[in-house]
Amino acid sequence: MTGRTPFFLLAVLLAACGASHAQAFDPARSRIDFDVHTRIGSPVRGRFPAFDGRLDTLADGRQQVRLRLSARDLVIGTSARYTRLARGPQLFDAARYPSIDFVSDPYPPALARTGGALEGRLRMHGVERREHFVLAPATCDRPGQGCPILAIGRVSRDDYGLDGWRWALADSVGFRIDVRFEN
Repeated sequence: MTGRTPFFLLAVLLAACGASHAQAFDPARSRIDFDVHTRIGSPVRGRFPAFDGRLDTLADGRQQVRLRLSARDLVIGTSARYTRLARGPQLFDAARYPSIDFVSDPYPPALARTGGALEGRLRMHGVERREHFVLAPATCDRPGQGCPILAIGRVSRDDYGLDGWRWALADSVGFRIDVRFEN
């Protein structure tokens, strides 16, 4: 038996158990925004100041993002009225659907550096669907630490039953997810 055999066995056991490593998103250095346009084209911008997210490194080396946004805490600019309407039953209905969840498909770690398609499952307003986001190429060697990781994407309100205010708001909701990890 060589000196490396116990370490090799430990590595195999950890892989078999699905051992992973997680990096939590830093809420103080991260920002998650959304926008929806009015029927005349004016943007209405909001953000999700309360969220929980992490990047898991899976046993096979691939990575997976898990993100939960608090619909109860979303804000629209500085407008208390628009914030109340957005959280209300005509739009996000935060009382019944307090969170918006995204779990990415596993992907190779290089994606955070090169940029590209990030696919996964989005659950919003009680509906779960596959969605496509795009990661921007990193501007540093250690994305999430030395520079933010930026993901953008648009989803259809109709696909999730967010059909209130049709006369005033367009169908598309854009997301901009700009995250850094905790140190």
